[in-house]
Amino acid sequence: MRRLLFAAVIFLAIGPVAGTHQRFQDTDLKSQVITAKRLRHQADGTGMLRFVEGWRLASRNSMFGGFSALAIPAPGRFRLVSDGGYLAQLTLSDEGRVSDASIALLPTPDGKARRKSQSDVEAMTVDPATGKSWVALEWLNEIWRLDVAMTRVEARRTLPAPAWPKNRGPEAMVRLADGRFLIFSEDADDDPRGREALLYGGDPTRPGKPPLRFFYDSEGKGLVSDAAPLPDGGVLLVHRRLGLSPVFTTILAVVDPAKIRAGGVIRSQRIGRVPGALAENYEGAAVVTEKGRTFVWLVADDNFNSWQRSLLVKFELVDLPDSKKAAR
Repeated sequence: MRRLLFAAVIFLAIGPVAGTHQRFQDTDLKSQVITAKRLRHQADGTGMLRFVEGWRLASRNSMFGGFSALAIPAPGRFRLVSDGGYLAQLTLSDEGRVSDASIALLPTPDGKARRKSQSDVEAMTVDPATGKSWVALEWLNEIWRLDVAMTRVEARRTLPAPAWPKNRGPEAMVRLADGRFLIFSEDADDDPRGREALLYGGDPTRPGKPPLRFFYDSEGKGLVSDAAPLPDGGVLLVHRRLGLSPVFTTILAVVDPAKIRAGGVIRSQRIGRVPGALAENYEGAAVVTEKGRTFVWLVADDNFNSWQRSLLVKFELVDLPDSKKAAR
């Protein structure tokens, strides 16, 4: 009975269910208004996380939500991508004023709208030098490179065989400072060593050498939901673990990409957990530096469920370990 109850909770947590209200059942697809309401409750961080601020985002546009990836191309400018193939952009002031907001479909290679299974974006990374973006699509097992304006697909490529399961494929992607790409599966390859991941020597949308395959052992932290590069060359990993109270536990850890070896296993060092008062289904992360201090922004996927929230929260990362010494 406990196993059945737990399975039911997971089913309710990760997707729309009959009898509950989903905003995509509404009809407003035109509104470009986004609002941000400050989270008033106090919430301390845990470990090396220090809570700074948080916002609940909302819009009348029924396609606003379901965010699975986050980028911050400029200070105060947020780029949110949903697993339904929508792009939301906004500028958010310290006082919570939203400006320059837009909500639109992401481009597709053929310029045609696609059903969700064909536009399930789960990860995004941006080249700060060129402004170009890469997105990872789970069901298609593809990587797309988008132009600076995110209005055109410049290139696309399927991940190499053996293909990852359609609903457990590429979930997190990082472009390292040297141009290499790390792609973590959500739950591919039920291997005792861990979950399968790929390291590309360059742009994964370009023809070239096949990627290096390796395994990530989260050691009970949960499944990876996103990743972001750190200033010291390490990588921040966001993990999602499902349970009963709270339904979502978000654990952050750091990993050193220099430890990756073909067929090898890498592990990470836990640095903190999102406090229970802010518990949500966080699937997007972006790391920024401000006056020598390092911060992480997290965005939550509300799954278009009325009982979940599109939260955008900011934590300072303090006393981080040297990523080269962080994990075994």
